[in-house]
Amino acid sequence: MINVFVLQNGRLSQVNVESRDDLLNIAPVWVDLTDPTEEERALVKSAYDVILPGEDEVKDIEASARYYEAENGDLHLRTDFLIEEEDGPSRVVTVAFILAKDILFSMHAEDLPVFRLVRLRARSRPGSITDHKDVLLDLYATDAEYSADALETMYNTLEEVSRRVLQKELTDQDAADALNAIAQEEDLNGRIRRNMMDTRRAVSFLMRGRLLNSEQFEEGRQILRDIESLDGHTAFLFDKINFLMDATVGFININQNKIIKIFSVASVAFLPPTLIASIYGMNFKFLPELDWHFGYPFSLSLMVASAIAPFWYFRRRGWLK
Repeated sequence: MINVFVLQNGRLSQVNVESRDDLLNIAPVWVDLTDPTEEERALVKSAYDVILPGEDEVKDIEASARYYEAENGDLHLRTDFLIEEEDGPSRVVTVAFILAKDILFSMHAEDLPVFRLVRLRARSRPGSITDHKDVLLDLYATDAEYSADALETMYNTLEEVSRRVLQKELTDQDAADALNAIAQEEDLNGRIRRNMMDTRRAVSFLMRGRLLNSEQFEEGRQILRDIESLDGHTAFLFDKINFLMDATVGFININQNKIIKIFSVASVAFLPPTLIASIYGMNFKFLPELDWHFGYPFSLSLMVASAIAPFWYFRRRGWLK
């Protein structure tokens, strides 16, 4: 899919494109390709004489491939953007940016929430964008905001997990649910940290390359400050995740120890009658219940005492509460 945007009265406006002539008759500021077909790639290439990277090139993580200037003067960048799914794990999608002929070209495998939000804001805020570099910086700034929103959601989720883990009684099912939630939040936190690191590198590259005017340079500095403010939150959440993980595993071990102790007591308390009888027989030369007047009550009392004694002993040791 090809989405073409032009500036009209300081706003981004999308233009319908169906042929090469449509591209040649407009002056776009942003050409966004979402999962483009070979025909769409060829159309953009022929209209603007721009080199679009292949799918394998987009996924290249080496710094030399992520930020470089081509021989024709086009600037190429690769940046990761976060997608937070409500019903699944978070993901990171790599976007290829090409700055050429005063146009921002972007290519990615699927539509991104950050891109949708930038398009929505640009239509409602006249004057916020003046050229293609403003679009790129706005994408990076919105990406930082999106990550901040994801961190805020993570705070709320971990607070709920804390209440479940630190309750008076934690069942095995509660522990399993808590571990699942903690694992998902740890994965999201790691992706946010990676995403912010990548955005920081991209903005720093633009600033070091002196590719921005004074206003854009200041906006880049603000983006870096916003990212820096998120570092403390990701570090705190990392520690909180580790604490909740250790606490949950500790409660699981306690529950398992209780079960082991119960089975240990049961194995001692409920010995088979034949074993008790054999021990009883080996310790008496005659059978008291046959020769004593109170022989049978004595034997029954001995049997009861042999069953109660282990419980009393383990309770005295504090193994049973």
